[in-house]
Amino acid sequence: MAEVNFKPLGDRVLVKPIERETMKGGIIIPDTAKEKPMEGEVLATGPGKMTDKGERTAMDIKKGDRVLYGKYSGTEVKMDGETYLIIHQDEILGILG
Repeated sequence: MAEVNFKPLGDRVLVKPIERETMKGGIIIPDTAKEKPMEGEVLATGPGKMTDKGERTAMDIKKGDRVLYGKYSGTEVKMDGETYLIIHQDEILGILG
């Protein structure tokens, strides 16, 4: 697991997208035909969302979880030559077991 010097705020999660295989049945799929990955590994989580009463809600996601998220979820950022996504916890569809 990569170490990144980044701490998300609120209910945001830093995810490293997991690329799918680029070869299908001996045919290499060009980058322009690839779909965006929708699976990733959680590298960091924020402390949780603040409620109107000033209480912090617990995060359901933790560092190291493999998650599934929507195709157009989050904000793509580049740090140290790597591409990551910053996603709100409620944009994550589920944890892969």
